[in-house]
Amino acid sequence: MQKENTYIVDNDNANLRLDIFLSNAQNELSRTRIKQLILEGVILINDKKITEPKYKVKLDDEIFFKAPPPIDPTPKGEDIALDIIFEDDQVIVINKPVGMVVHPAPGSLSGTLVNALINHCGESFAGIGGVKRPGIVHRLDKDTSGIMVVAKTQRAHNHLSKQFADHGRTGPLKRSYIAFCWGKMALSSSKIDIAIGRDKFNRLKQGVRKDGKEAITHYKTSSRYAGEGWEITKMICQLETGRTHQIRVHMAYIKHPLIADPLYASGFATKAKKLPDTLRNIVEGLNRQALHAAILGFEHPTNKQAMLFEADLPSDMASLEQALEQYNLV
Repeated sequence: MQKENTYIVDNDNANLRLDIFLSNAQNELSRTRIKQLILEGVILINDKKITEPKYKVKLDDEIFFKAPPPIDPTPKGEDIALDIIFEDDQVIVINKPVGMVVHPAPGSLSGTLVNALINHCGESFAGIGGVKRPGIVHRLDKDTSGIMVVAKTQRAHNHLSKQFADHGRTGPLKRSYIAFCWGKMALSSSKIDIAIGRDKFNRLKQGVRKDGKEAITHYKTSSRYAGEGWEITKMICQLETGRTHQIRVHMAYIKHPLIADPLYASGFATKAKKLPDTLRNIVEGLNRQALHAAILGFEHPTNKQAMLFEADLPSDMASLEQALEQYNLV
């Protein structure tokens, strides 16, 4: 049940930060939870939505919010179809579709990969490696398609987690992505080694930051396409680290953002207008970054065999590639 709260700012509290004011005004919610609610846009001041936690409240401000019910930390199983590539008693390898969130979070409390896996694997799966994200050892963005491996036992979770923490530097872990990027890149291989952290001005984005975490992406040119006023490159990217939005941020940093990336290629919208009609319609219809996790390799947790899996491009990116073929540069 949601609870409504209204507060009027008095002299003693004027000029306080909004998150501090609300944290002091009640005892039910932590300051962290209050800050999250502000960012989610559920706080009204004088009937206007405020989404900045450090907003300074003023004398006689009327602050209103309806706190949502607490989130159940234990995900529930849901009957959602899975594209299973491989499964045994230790691991399950799936081809995640575009639009599927990996685990429940504010704004996506159901319909996630975890909900589907709990239903598919049964109650024994719940709690593997943690209650909120059972079995999860790595993630893909909601709108990035492709291969993921999930642990079905605690032993498998521990073993796979170590491999992903090592990023394949000393072991068999391999992650390879197909990306279609704006611009014509040289026919070569290279790497981007530059730190990434949360964007200071947009909490939904990551960005290049000196104080960020190490991020290394290896890439090579696969194909190049061009027409009048436009150029596109198909890239093969391999991760040496696994930061949030890593490939998307790194490609944007070198001025070759991913096609149709809503966060990092917004400035390239005019490029799409220069594409031939058929190609433009495909690009504008993607509604997601042109990025696909095509190859995943890892060591099996129990028999120690090297395993390698590949997933073909999904229909939207396959249509993009097919439409580009006639513009391929030799």
